[in-house]
Amino acid sequence: MLSADSPIKIFSGNSNPDLAEKICSSLGVPLGSAQVKTFSDGEIAVDLNESVRGLDTFVVQSTCPPVNNNLMELLIMIDALRRASAERINAVIPYYGYARQDRKVAPRQPISAKLIANLITVAGASRVLTIDLHAGQIQGFFDIPVDNLYASPIVLDYLRNKFKDDLVLIAPDAGGVERTRAFARRLDASLAIIDKRRERANVAQVMNIIGKVKGKTSVILDDMVDTAGTLTEAAKALKEHGAAAIFACCTHPVLSGSAIQKINDSPLEELIVTDTIPINQEAGSCKKIKVLSVADLFGEAIKRIHNNESVSSLFV
Repeated sequence: MLSADSPIKIFSGNSNPDLAEKICSSLGVPLGSAQVKTFSDGEIAVDLNESVRGLDTFVVQSTCPPVNNNLMELLIMIDALRRASAERINAVIPYYGYARQDRKVAPRQPISAKLIANLITVAGASRVLTIDLHAGQIQGFFDIPVDNLYASPIVLDYLRNKFKDDLVLIAPDAGGVERTRAFARRLDASLAIIDKRRERANVAQVMNIIGKVKGKTSVILDDMVDTAGTLTEAAKALKEHGAAAIFACCTHPVLSGSAIQKINDSPLEELIVTDTIPINQEAGSCKKIKVLSVADLFGEAIKRIHNNESVSSLFV
């Protein structure tokens, strides 16, 4: 049985090395030495440069764009650790890709989120550590333990320090009401809901706003921003309904396609995100984007997992 004083090793793929370094700094341990490279034909090769036999190991790898490359890196690193006789292999996945494909919405469609869960399990992972899954039921797709963290403490601290009163939290759709209500309760703020009709994937049309936003500072709350179509249409609707200032928060800044251009052209004053996905150069130059780090949160969760302590108590 793994003892609490056993050595710990943290490795990283190429998806988010900066976050991995920050997590290691938070824990006071060095990042494990590994080479993750791609051959000219596109195949991925992994070399672990240190022994992991009998150790508690963690692989930090978001399945963010390029999604399939980063996913394969994760799977191959897990396999390398398993074949190197690591005692326990923890897949730390700050952003879990394919999470939006969590059910069949039309005939003959796959449930890709379940397939990815199967791949990670079969590769040899002992546990998955992630944050703000797009759909909570994805935890049930795994046959291994899953710890789903929440970025809410980090975002709440920022919002408390930035806003004092006349604040309304906005749920971008019906599915986000529960999350937004929890934030509103902790901030002693009011709640509003955006009723939208999605015509097709990645295209959304805002239809109505339920709740009072006129003259108030509005903060749209979501788990991710991809093309930013929904977000910017929501911001325009809030502006039309008299919101005094419009902000937005999300955990996962996917920001694909023309997302940055849309954000720059929108009434949004600031988009608050975390570093589960690295910000590209275009997003980094956008003055409207504020990045908060989840490194300390992941560091504390990793320490608790290693010591066989409660992770859920972080959010009590």
